Amino acid sequence: MLAISIYSGLNLPGSEVIQKAFADRVTVATRRLGHPLCAGLDPHLDRFPPLFRRGGMAPEAPETAAALEAFCLAMLDRLAGRVAIVKPQIAFFERLGWRGIQVLEGVVAAARERDLLVLLDAKRGDIGSTARGYAEAYLGSEAVLPVDAITANPYLGLDALEPFVDAAGETGAGVFVLVKTSNPGSGDFQDRSLGGRPLYERVAESLAGIAERMSGPETGWSSLGAVVGATYPEVHHRIRELLPRVLFLVPGYGAQGGGAKEAVAGFVAGPGGRLEGGLVNSSRGILFPPGSDTDHVSSWERAVDEALDRAISELGEAVR
Repeated sequence: MLAISIYSGLNLPGSEVIQKAFADRVTVATRRLGHPLCAGLDPHLDRFPPLFRRGGMAPEAPETAAALEAFCLAMLDRLAGRVAIVKPQIAFFERLGWRGIQVLEGVVAAARERDLLVLLDAKRGDIGSTARGYAEAYLGSEAVLPVDAITANPYLGLDALEPFVDAAGETGAGVFVLVKTSNPGSGDFQDRSLGGRPLYERVAESLAGIAERMSGPETGWSSLGAVVGATYPEVHHRIRELLPRVLFLVPGYGAQGGGAKEAVAGFVAGPGGRLEGGLVNSSRGILFPPGSDTDHVSSWERAVDEALDRAISELGEAVR
């Protein structure tokens, strides 16, 4: 692999070996599959089906970590070849302490073995050496838990994002920045007026320069992405105006009430006319669908596959 940066405008070490830009990798994969579904791995312990439960499921118990691993690996087997990317939520692994992080390492490696990209939902955001520590742990060339992309919080300022952007530049990774999130309380701060415009617009506007520098050479989409909730489709068009080539990560589809059409409201026509420009996440709707609360393998597989089929069909239709 050629040891030069594919990004322009970033002060990267000239000797760093990088891979194909995240935005190009994920866009090519979603084009091939015909849908933008991202499968969230949010393994709530109290929702585990009997099939995977071990003991009392106490977070500190070794058998709980074994249950978590078995559940996640079984989910990856259902997802492989059907989605482009999975999104583990780190909180559900951290809750189990060191054993949970060990499971997360194995899940990330297993996802890659199954040709799935990994977006770590960690919402990291800090300054100086602390931010560099987070970035190097997950995105850097010597990362101990390397992932393809990570979510980041911009509310400490652009300097808090710089280490993530720099690390992503070394390895071709992606960074998804919180802009307008799907939770009901997002308006407490994100909608506040700043100079006559909502704060989320100001955040989006401030990302434009970084997004342009992180543009993928194959597709033109940026590896600097924006988190934009499906529950607020009316803001998608405005954010798209401000960030025309940024991939959206859209939470809130399915279990949180967002529909497929609303989830792709900020997508634009790509090659062949199909809408593209982001990833639509579903977690609970795929992990814990009706019929999955069982101790029978075939019943559980059927329930998960039906939920996956439904999400793929809905989103595939929405982007046609």
